[in-house]
Amino acid sequence: MTARIAQVSRDTKETQIRVQLNLDGTGQSNLSTGIGFFDHMLEQIARHGLIDLDVQAQGDLHIDGHHTVEDVGITIGMALAKAIGDKKGIQRYGHAYVPLDEALSRVVIDLSGRPGIEMHVPFKSGMIGQFDTQLTYEFFQGLVNHAFMTLHIDNLRGENAHHQAETVFKAFGRALRQAVSLDARAAHQIPSTKGSL
Repeated sequence: MTARIAQVSRDTKETQIRVQLNLDGTGQSNLSTGIGFFDHMLEQIARHGLIDLDVQAQGDLHIDGHHTVEDVGITIGMALAKAIGDKKGIQRYGHAYVPLDEALSRVVIDLSGRPGIEMHVPFKSGMIGQFDTQLTYEFFQGLVNHAFMTLHIDNLRGENAHHQAETVFKAFGRALRQAVSLDARAAHQIPSTKGSL
Protein backbone atom coordinates (compact mmCIF):
# COMPACT_ATOMS: atom_id res chain seq x y z
CA MET A 1 0.00 0.00 0.00
CA THR A 2 1.27 3.44 -0.91
CA ALA A 3 1.84 5.67 2.11
CA ARG A 4 -1.00 8.15 2.48
CA ILE A 5 1.13 11.03 3.70
CA ALA A 6 0.99 14.66 2.62
CA GLN A 7 2.86 17.84 3.43
CA VAL A 8 1.47 21.24 2.45
CA SER A 9 2.66 24.80 3.03
CA ARG A 10 0.52 27.90 2.61
CA ASP A 11 1.89 31.43 2.93
CA THR A 12 -0.07 34.67 2.77
CA LYS A 13 0.44 38.17 4.14
CA GLU A 14 -1.70 37.11 7.10
CA THR A 15 -0.50 33.58 7.91
CA GLN A 16 2.27 31.07 7.33
CA ILE A 17 1.02 27.50 7.72
CA ARG A 18 2.82 24.14 7.51
CA VAL A 19 0.81 20.92 7.72
CA GLN A 20 1.98 17.33 7.54
CA LEU A 21 -0.38 14.41 8.05
CA ASN A 22 -0.43 10.63 7.79
CA LEU A 23 -3.87 9.08 7.32
CA ASP A 24 -2.57 5.71 8.53
CA GLY A 25 -0.91 6.95 11.68
CA THR A 26 -1.48 6.30 15.37
CA GLY A 27 -2.94 9.64 16.43
CA GLN A 28 0.29 11.46 17.25
CA SER A 29 0.25 15.26 17.00
CA ASN A 30 2.59 18.23 17.10
CA LEU A 31 0.53 21.41 17.12
CA SER A 32 1.41 25.07 17.41
CA THR A 33 -1.12 27.66 16.24
CA GLY A 34 -0.77 30.22 19.02
CA ILE A 35 -4.34 29.49 20.19
CA GLY A 36 -4.30 26.96 23.00
CA PHE A 37 -7.87 25.74 22.77
CA PHE A 38 -7.60 25.37 18.99
CA ASP A 39 -4.50 23.21 19.43
CA HIS A 40 -6.52 21.11 21.89
CA MET A 41 -9.27 20.64 19.29
CA LEU A 42 -6.82 19.69 16.53
CA GLU A 43 -5.37 17.14 18.93
CA GLN A 44 -8.85 15.56 19.17
CA ILE A 45 -8.98 15.15 15.38
CA ALA A 46 -5.57 13.46 15.37
CA ARG A 47 -6.16 11.20 18.36
CA HIS A 48 -9.67 10.07 17.49
CA GLY A 49 -9.00 9.95 13.75
CA LEU A 50 -5.75 7.97 14.22
CA ILE A 51 -4.13 10.57 11.99
CA ASP A 52 -0.60 11.75 12.67
CA LEU A 53 -0.90 15.52 12.41
CA ASP A 54 1.75 18.22 12.52
CA VAL A 55 0.51 21.82 12.28
CA GLN A 56 2.83 24.80 12.61
CA ALA A 57 1.09 28.14 12.16
CA GLN A 58 2.08 31.76 12.54
CA GLY A 59 -0.66 34.30 12.04
CA ASP A 60 -1.77 37.83 12.79
CA LEU A 61 -3.13 36.99 16.24
CA HIS A 62 -2.67 40.64 17.27
CA ILE A 63 -5.82 41.22 15.18
CA ASP A 64 -7.73 38.09 16.20
CA GLY A 65 -7.73 34.37 15.53
CA HIS A 66 -9.87 34.41 12.38
CA HIS A 67 -7.16 34.26 9.71
CA THR A 68 -5.12 31.66 11.57
CA VAL A 69 -8.02 29.30 12.25
CA GLU A 70 -9.49 29.58 8.75
CA ASP A 71 -6.12 29.17 7.04
CA VAL A 72 -5.24 26.13 9.15
CA GLY A 73 -8.56 24.63 8.00
CA ILE A 74 -7.73 25.39 4.38
CA THR A 75 -4.24 23.88 4.67
CA ILE A 76 -5.43 20.72 6.46
CA GLY A 77 -8.08 20.36 3.75
CA MET A 78 -5.42 20.61 1.05
CA ALA A 79 -3.29 18.00 2.83
CA LEU A 80 -6.26 15.65 3.23
CA ALA A 81 -7.10 15.84 -0.47
CA LYS A 82 -3.49 15.13 -1.38
CA ALA A 83 -3.14 12.21 1.06
CA ILE A 84 -6.45 10.58 0.07
CA GLY A 85 -5.37 10.60 -3.57
CA ASP A 86 -7.56 8.91 -6.20
CA LYS A 87 -9.97 7.55 -3.55
CA LYS A 88 -9.76 3.96 -4.76
CA GLY A 89 -10.77 1.56 -2.02
CA ILE A 90 -11.82 4.12 0.59
CA GLN A 91 -15.03 3.76 2.56
CA ARG A 92 -16.00 7.29 1.40
CA TYR A 93 -18.66 7.78 4.09
CA GLY A 94 -18.14 8.21 7.80
CA HIS A 95 -20.29 9.13 10.77
CA ALA A 96 -19.92 9.39 14.52
CA TYR A 97 -21.87 10.34 17.61
CA VAL A 98 -19.69 11.53 20.49
CA PRO A 99 -20.86 12.48 24.01
CA LEU A 100 -19.02 14.45 26.66
CA ASP A 101 -20.98 14.76 29.87
CA GLU A 102 -24.15 16.67 28.94
CA ALA A 103 -23.08 17.40 25.36
CA LEU A 104 -23.68 15.19 22.33
CA SER A 105 -22.68 15.83 18.72
CA ARG A 106 -23.11 14.00 15.42
CA VAL A 107 -20.80 14.38 12.43
CA VAL A 108 -21.39 12.82 9.01
CA ILE A 109 -18.83 12.94 6.17
CA ASP A 110 -19.00 12.13 2.48
CA LEU A 111 -15.72 12.34 0.56
CA SER A 112 -17.85 13.21 -2.43
CA GLY A 113 -15.58 15.54 -4.36
CA ARG A 114 -18.21 18.25 -3.78
CA PRO A 115 -17.53 20.76 -1.01
CA GLY A 116 -20.50 21.50 1.22
CA ILE A 117 -21.14 22.12 4.90
CA GLU A 118 -24.20 22.15 7.14
CA MET A 119 -23.32 23.06 10.70
CA HIS A 120 -25.78 23.54 13.53
CA VAL A 121 -24.03 24.19 16.84
CA PRO A 122 -25.77 26.62 19.22
CA PHE A 123 -22.72 27.50 21.30
CA LYS A 124 -23.58 28.59 24.83
CA SER A 125 -20.58 30.93 24.97
CA GLY A 126 -18.86 33.18 22.45
CA MET A 127 -15.35 32.47 23.73
CA ILE A 128 -13.53 29.40 25.03
CA GLY A 129 -10.25 30.67 26.40
CA GLN A 130 -8.79 32.70 23.52
CA PHE A 131 -10.85 30.82 20.92
CA ASP A 132 -13.87 32.52 19.34
CA THR A 133 -16.53 29.81 18.92
CA GLN A 134 -17.68 31.40 15.64
CA LEU A 135 -14.36 30.29 14.17
CA THR A 136 -15.39 26.64 14.43
CA TYR A 137 -17.48 27.13 11.30
CA GLU A 138 -14.69 29.03 9.54
CA PHE A 139 -12.26 26.19 10.24
CA PHE A 140 -14.54 23.48 8.90
CA GLN A 141 -15.66 25.54 5.91
CA GLY A 142 -12.04 26.10 4.88
CA LEU A 143 -11.32 22.41 5.35
CA VAL A 144 -14.27 21.09 3.32
CA ASN A 145 -13.69 23.55 0.48
CA HIS A 146 -10.18 22.20 -0.04
CA ALA A 147 -10.69 18.54 0.92
CA PHE A 148 -13.74 18.44 -1.40
CA MET A 149 -15.98 16.79 1.16
CA THR A 150 -19.57 17.14 2.25
CA LEU A 151 -19.81 17.65 6.02
CA HIS A 152 -22.82 17.71 8.34
CA ILE A 153 -22.25 18.77 11.96
CA ASP A 154 -25.02 18.80 14.55
CA ASN A 155 -24.65 19.47 18.26
CA LEU A 156 -27.72 17.64 19.53
CA ARG A 157 -27.43 18.91 23.10
CA GLY A 158 -25.02 20.72 25.35
CA GLU A 159 -24.82 23.45 27.97
CA ASN A 160 -21.04 23.94 28.21
CA ALA A 161 -19.35 25.44 25.15
CA HIS A 162 -16.08 23.58 25.79
CA HIS A 163 -17.99 20.29 25.82
CA GLN A 164 -19.95 21.25 22.71
CA ALA A 165 -16.80 22.03 20.74
CA GLU A 166 -14.91 18.99 21.97
CA THR A 167 -17.70 16.60 20.96
CA VAL A 168 -17.74 18.17 17.47
CA PHE A 169 -14.00 17.82 16.91
CA LYS A 170 -13.85 14.31 18.38
CA ALA A 171 -16.79 13.21 16.24
CA PHE A 172 -15.16 14.73 13.17
CA GLY A 173 -11.99 12.73 13.86
CA ARG A 174 -13.95 9.49 14.29
CA ALA A 175 -16.03 10.07 11.16
CA LEU A 176 -12.96 10.97 9.10
CA ARG A 177 -11.18 7.83 10.32
CA GLN A 178 -14.09 5.76 9.01
CA ALA A 179 -14.41 7.62 5.69
CA VAL A 180 -10.72 7.32 4.74
CA SER A 181 -10.37 3.70 5.88
CA LEU A 182 -9.66 1.17 3.16
CA ASP A 183 -11.91 -1.75 2.19
CA ALA A 184 -9.82 -4.64 0.85
CA ARG A 185 -12.82 -5.94 -1.12
CA ALA A 186 -12.89 -2.71 -3.14
CA ALA A 187 -9.17 -1.97 -3.32
CA HIS A 188 -9.24 -0.96 -6.99
CA GLN A 189 -12.68 0.58 -7.11
CA ILE A 190 -13.85 4.18 -6.86
CA PRO A 191 -16.80 4.19 -4.42
CA SER A 192 -19.23 5.76 -6.90
CA THR A 193 -21.37 4.46 -9.77
CA LYS A 194 -20.06 7.44 -11.76
CA GLY A 195 -16.58 5.98 -11.71
CA SER A 196 -15.00 9.11 -10.26
CA LEU A 197 -15.22 11.36 -7.23
